[in-house]
Amino acid sequence: MFTSKQPDPRQYLNSKMLSYKEYNGELQFQCPFSQDCHSQHHAGHCYMNIGSGLFQCKKCGKEGNLKQFAEHFGDDLGDGPIKIKKSKKHQEDPIGEKIIITDEDIEKYHQALPKEIKNWLLNERGLSEKIINQRQLGYGKFYGRYWITIPIKLGEGEWFLKLKKDPQDDKNSIKNMVYPKGSSVSLYGVESLTKETDYVVICEGELDMLVLETQSLIAVTSTGGAGTFKKEWVEKLRDLKEIYLAFDRDEAGQKGAEKLIQILSEELPQTRIYRINFPNRMKEGKDVTDYFVTNKGGVDEFMYKLAEQVAGLEKIDSSSFEEMSLQELATILGLTVKNDEENKLATFNCLLSAYTEESQFNISFNAPSSSGKSYIPIEIAQLFPVQDVLKLAHCSPTAFFHDIGVYNKEKQQIEVDLSKKILIFLDEPHNQLLERLRPLFSHDDRYLIMKITDKSQRAGLKTKTVRVKGFPAVVFCSAGLKIDEQEGTRFLLLSPSISQEKLKAGVRERIRKETDREEYQAWIEADPKRQLLKKRILAIRNEQIKDIKIPQKELIEELFLKGKNILKPRHQRDVWRFITFVKMRTLLNLWFRKGEGDIIFSTEEDIQEAYQLWEKIAESQEYNLPPYIYELHQKIIVPLWEEKQTTDLEENDRPGLSRKELQMKHLGIYGRPLIDWQLRQQILPMLEAAGLIIQENDPNDHRQKLIYPPVQLTILKNDQQYSE
Repeated sequence: MFTSKQPDPRQYLNSKMLSYKEYNGELQFQCPFSQDCHSQHHAGHCYMNIGSGLFQCKKCGKEGNLKQFAEHFGDDLGDGPIKIKKSKKHQEDPIGEKIIITDEDIEKYHQALPKEIKNWLLNERGLSEKIINQRQLGYGKFYGRYWITIPIKLGEGEWFLKLKKDPQDDKNSIKNMVYPKGSSVSLYGVESLTKETDYVVICEGELDMLVLETQSLIAVTSTGGAGTFKKEWVEKLRDLKEIYLAFDRDEAGQKGAEKLIQILSEELPQTRIYRINFPNRMKEGKDVTDYFVTNKGGVDEFMYKLAEQVAGLEKIDSSSFEEMSLQELATILGLTVKNDEENKLATFNCLLSAYTEESQFNISFNAPSSSGKSYIPIEIAQLFPVQDVLKLAHCSPTAFFHDIGVYNKEKQQIEVDLSKKILIFLDEPHNQLLERLRPLFSHDDRYLIMKITDKSQRAGLKTKTVRVKGFPAVVFCSAGLKIDEQEGTRFLLLSPSISQEKLKAGVRERIRKETDREEYQAWIEADPKRQLLKKRILAIRNEQIKDIKIPQKELIEELFLKGKNILKPRHQRDVWRFITFVKMRTLLNLWFRKGEGDIIFSTEEDIQEAYQLWEKIAESQEYNLPPYIYELHQKIIVPLWEEKQTTDLEENDRPGLSRKELQMKHLGIYGRPLIDWQLRQQILPMLEAAGLIIQENDPNDHRQKLIYPPVQLTILKNDQQYSE
């Protein structure tokens, strides 16, 4: 029973704004003696008997009676009437009323910081006056005692306080508290992570974090101590290159570090994760402050000598790399891809572009079946990390997003991260998938929100949200020759060579491969230059270059505009592709280029060599045609016109060709028939749309059409060229 000398424990807990659960004669609540005892998923580890007032924390072991419990808050429950101290505003508010700490309060506490406490922070804790003022450390009375205050921002003009024990208060056994009670655990220092930030140190404790800031290091910490880093905070670290963990050298700190390493390695596989191992000379010290203040440690040792990589991207030794020309690259690629110099170099550039921030580009291989259109990208993709390459056959939009996406239950959306990914479509994608991905191919926005429809037996049709992040490098391989204009301008159009020289080399290579696959694979993997190229690609990926700048703008303009009297709308995209070729040549040799952090600069040599490659594939791009179709025009149609052009023709007569004549000429040159429906429905309409031919009814037989040169086309017999 309760007497006037002892209040009801429920009354007392209510007066201290401690929420509790009551059952079986006991009260369960969060321990007020140590924040380390707090749990988000638990009602509390502290128990108090309602009848006797005896309490015990099952986690920290603190125990006693109600009188001793009240003394912690500065209250006197002596033999006389109950004396519960009434606190001032912001120290004890009416139950149910939200406590709000404003900017003015933070400044008031900061101004109240005593000189002796400030000196202690400067001399004993190793903080600078700049950091003390910048972070507005202060001083105030809460829960009946004076504390050092560290303001943690919740939102605009709203804060909570992390309270640190006054070093002069010998009677206070509690090191840390929060005010108001129940304030959620936050990531302190997160505002320091800007777009320019490429690393962060995660430590254990606010004062340790401020020591790191005093050392001019970027740092964050959880206000809940070791083991309380929330998974949702990982998103704020996603763009960083390196994360360093500097947790206390004790059991709780090491367990917290191991838990965080596991989270970061799963969520951020592209980020290097380091653990700081404090030196053996620290006989008594265990944390960041002990290292820098007591043991006089330095930043260079801390960041470089004490850091052990425990997860994420591997740092690759680049000392064996040398400057590489495109010709040297083509020779290495030629180990498995014979001839096709321009195609394999352009494909390599495309795949390498996946490791840039915004310079990814797309290519489309369009050629008849069995011409090897998928062989080139598949073979070159084997040089790249397997986790970065996605090979897809024909699939619907729903299947595509479900297959490579991850469902976020909290946000109720499918999240697809295509950053630094290579997508190889082994067949032409579903039309609806193409339509949905067009903004991605055009780099309209790094983040795209899409809607797809799922069908289920119970719910019928259901709409789902898909969030796509990042720009991949994309390769299409299609036997269809007809190109939609929207795809044509978004893709670099390529076709594998079908020359006799290429085909003979391909046959020999297939014989060597298929007669003994194991021996063939061993031979390829044993090639030292190929292995060094694979290592070079991995090193480029891990360097995480954010930007490639080209100082020689005038040279780019001069080379690209050479010979172009009339510009076309697609030239705006073509010049970007030429620039991308320059950047890929620079990226291939990044260790030999001028750099500023994660930015590198191109040289004139990069531009000239990239232009030589671009010039060889640019002509067909001018007409928005796959090279295979453009080659048919050059090697079959134009020569046939020339053969028909005789002195017997009248001045205004033009030579007309039948489809049969084209097919016979094609068979003679390539040794394979030209399918009639493909000629009628795909090849001739594309050439006509490009302005290279005109189709008109045969004046002698209106059932068929003849192919004529356009009116403005002049055949130059001497040099076998034509001009507009």
